[in-house]
Amino acid sequence: MPPRPSLRLLLPAALLLCMVACSPPQLPFARLAGLVSNRQLDEISGLAASHAHEDVLWAHNDSGNPARLYAISLRGRLLARFDVVGAKNIDWEDLASFTLDGRHYLLLADTGDNAGRRGDFVLHVFEEPAALVDGTLKPAWSIRARWPDGPRDCEAVAVDASAGQVLLISKKRVPPELFSLPLADPHGAIREARRVGRLEGVPQVGAELKRKDPQLASLFSQVTAADISPDRHTLAVLTYGSVLFYRRNDGERWPEAVARAPEAHDVPPIPQAEALAWSAGGAGLYASGEFSPAPIFYLVPQQ
Repeated sequence: MPPRPSLRLLLPAALLLCMVACSPPQLPFARLAGLVSNRQLDEISGLAASHAHEDVLWAHNDSGNPARLYAISLRGRLLARFDVVGAKNIDWEDLASFTLDGRHYLLLADTGDNAGRRGDFVLHVFEEPAALVDGTLKPAWSIRARWPDGPRDCEAVAVDASAGQVLLISKKRVPPELFSLPLADPHGAIREARRVGRLEGVPQVGAELKRKDPQLASLFSQVTAADISPDRHTLAVLTYGSVLFYRRNDGERWPEAVARAPEAHDVPPIPQAEALAWSAGGAGLYASGEFSPAPIFYLVPQQ
């Protein structure tokens, strides 16, 4: 969702900095990979790597935009757009790609709730189209759900297809809460998300920024996106201020993995960073945000 005015004022400066700087960002794991300049994609809030098409990313806009999914190149060029039939863009906030029974899917999270008023939310699952030509998409199935103890805002969703599990992370709670839902088609039943843990070690804003800009400081640690690596060993989490990597040992569950301090980096200079996706091969991640033109950064975590 759109940030408060103080953050908006910083976005053009941040974008200009990342485009004209003489040296790479002070982040050993980040490089600028592309730029999304097509005005149809001016509020990217979800990103996922295609498993059906090489070097392709899927993206969508935030609420207030048409119900569409977009295929883009790794450099940000628009390749195709698909109008979604049977699903409204109430508040689309994240996108995940996964493979199940030999088929490639996208899970779209209509989970945003900035005002904390939604009684339930929905996850839509689409089979990836075979051809990248403009067309329409209809959900293969949808998962309707509610939170166990009342509404909350959620912008980060990830899929562990081998475990048949969807992970959801609350945005504004401190520490962020981790929830789980079954990935299977519920045949119309409304499910209740199950709280399974909390994320430890999410960096918090310093005292100086709290003093200088309390509104900006209040956004710093809010979780805006998440994705699970293809090898299922790492959960990557994005906030407005940080990129976090939670490692999972063999035989360990995700609640145990997020209970330990993550590998943490400052977020690259992405205006309103709200989109994160592992590459199809799992070597690194792509990250972008709600701005136009929107930079695409490629991130390589420590091994």
